Amino acid sequence: MKRLEELTRKNIWNLAPYSSARNEYSGHVAHVFLDANENPYNQPFNRYPDPLQTELKKRIAQVKGVPEDCIFLGNGSDEAIDLPYRCFTRPGIDNVVAIEPTYGMYKVCADINDVEYRPVLLDDHYQISAEKLLAACDDKTKIIWICSPNNPTGNNIQREEILRVINQFEGLVVVDEAYSDFSAEKPFRMELSQHPNLIVLNTLSKAWGCAAIRLGMAFAQPAIIDLYNKVKYPYNVNLLTQQQAMEALKDPYEVDKWVKLLLQERSRMMQNFMLLPITEKIYPTDANFFLVKVHDAQKTYDYLVSKGIIVRNRTRVQLCKDCLRITVGNKSENNELLAALRQF
Repeated sequence: MKRLEELTRKNIWNLAPYSSARNEYSGHVAHVFLDANENPYNQPFNRYPDPLQTELKKRIAQVKGVPEDCIFLGNGSDEAIDLPYRCFTRPGIDNVVAIEPTYGMYKVCADINDVEYRPVLLDDHYQISAEKLLAACDDKTKIIWICSPNNPTGNNIQREEILRVINQFEGLVVVDEAYSDFSAEKPFRMELSQHPNLIVLNTLSKAWGCAAIRLGMAFAQPAIIDLYNKVKYPYNVNLLTQQQAMEALKDPYEVDKWVKLLLQERSRMMQNFMLLPITEKIYPTDANFFLVKVHDAQKTYDYLVSKGIIVRNRTRVQLCKDCLRITVGNKSENNELLAALRQF
């Protein structure tokens, strides 16, 4: 890996971050707050939230097994996806490399930040070789994006190939593990100390059932997290999100139950889809969804919409011609989908 200072945009490395009122007295106990021009009434919503989410990070550190100083919390994973561009890539000069197909926000953020985005196609099994990813890089490549389990394909990217990329690439490798709770694969966040150029993304939106509160996570070495905290908006995670996240994190065993139920339903759904006349192929999955190739994805999608059932039509995505992405719902929702398709 190159030195972090070499990878970081010079203006960001030298940036003097905004110092919020809540940062300046850090480390002291206080009970009278006359520093931030807040209204003294309407507690607790009158006060700005903790800009570094200290208590929430302590809880996440316990649940995720990651040191507190290696945790960044953002407004959904989208903020954690955008920040590497803002911290490390120079608009109009640098580039990033990513697997294709994959989650669309990596490219959207590249386009917003005026950074060249270089997709590298997966093979017929939705896998890739480290050699191909690294061959797409040059001296201006700052970041490689790998989503595993991947979206929309659902499968884990081979661990050995990801490790080869991490170990051989001189820049930063972002492994998005949004769906890792549904996978039996060891999460890369458990190996942060071994890889200084690794950034791992996670979220409360999927297994934890908290998509509405918008809490994304990035796990990385403290020096990278410090850069994120310099660039992020001062109060990027609001009080209501922090409170609800703390509540959700009280009972990880309940989440384990949800995951087991969803994995059971996933297996049942895939078995039933194999019996449908429209099904051509079901792809292996390690997520809470599966990709299925059908005779005519657009026609099937339109039919389901007419029945009030929404799935994701991925037919316009590379390597996903006539594919639908099916999220695993509860038993009743899944049965309604199957019943509709049996009548199609």
